Amino acid sequence: MSTVLTRPQEAAAAVERSPEPARPGPSRKDHGERTTATAGLRAFAGAAGRAGWKSLAVLLFLALWEFGPTYLASPATRVFLPPLHEVIAAGVKLVENGQLQSHLQASLTRSVSGFGIAVVSAVVLGLLIAWYGWLNSFLNPLLELFRNTATLALLPVFTLLLGIGEESKITIVAYAAFFPVLLNTIAGVRTVDPLLIRAAKSLGLNSFRLFQKVILPSAVPTIFTGIRMAGTSSILVLIAAEMVGAKAGLGYLIVNSQMSFLIPDMYAGILTVSVLGLVVNVLLVALERHFSKWRTAVGSTS
Repeated sequence: MSTVLTRPQEAAAAVERSPEPARPGPSRKDHGERTTATAGLRAFAGAAGRAGWKSLAVLLFLALWEFGPTYLASPATRVFLPPLHEVIAAGVKLVENGQLQSHLQASLTRSVSGFGIAVVSAVVLGLLIAWYGWLNSFLNPLLELFRNTATLALLPVFTLLLGIGEESKITIVAYAAFFPVLLNTIAGVRTVDPLLIRAAKSLGLNSFRLFQKVILPSAVPTIFTGIRMAGTSSILVLIAAEMVGAKAGLGYLIVNSQMSFLIPDMYAGILTVSVLGLVVNVLLVALERHFSKWRTAVGSTS
């Protein structure tokens, strides 16, 4: 005997017989997002580890400077080598009374002026010497003579001719920065691949376009190597010149603090010079990367 079901009972039976809906699993999009996040965390951890390893030597040096004079050196030595916190406190005091800013501004004005003059003149002359062989044979003996003359040996000459004012300081900075840029500019132009020059000439480029599109971009990395060397030389020579005859500047601050027996102030000035050199080098490296983007693009496509 068959059982007759009403419509509500048939609907309930159909619901009981229908399979349970499957629970949605993780989609490919979610999996990709988790993979990307994991890769990002690994990259960040790797970058942090490399940065920590690179800065470890500096941190150890600073720790030695802080604890060495107190626990390893004698009291007499501690007078001439104060701990790092005393040097930082002296630097903060120099900043508060405005002395450090005024000396830093004087040094930066001289170094930037001399460095700018040296870079412009050395790049232009280097390009001309490398491009015209007769000019190279004419000027090379004179340039070799001056290149092998120590910059600080000419400081008395600049002082006698130009006085103890700003002109002598700017001139000696320009002289010190001139030859590294000049020699690297000549080397950069001469090391351009001859195949590139032949290919450019076969495409119909005239001398100006060949120089603009091929030779100068190829020589930029070598030129910037000389510019970085010149930046370091300009700061070092300027500090030495300010120690001899100046009434302002970081070199004057260092010597005046040493003669006044303000030893922490002297080390604060030295530390400022180090930081200034580091900042200049970082800026020049960033500038080099900006002007050498085409090399990175070509290397990334290979």
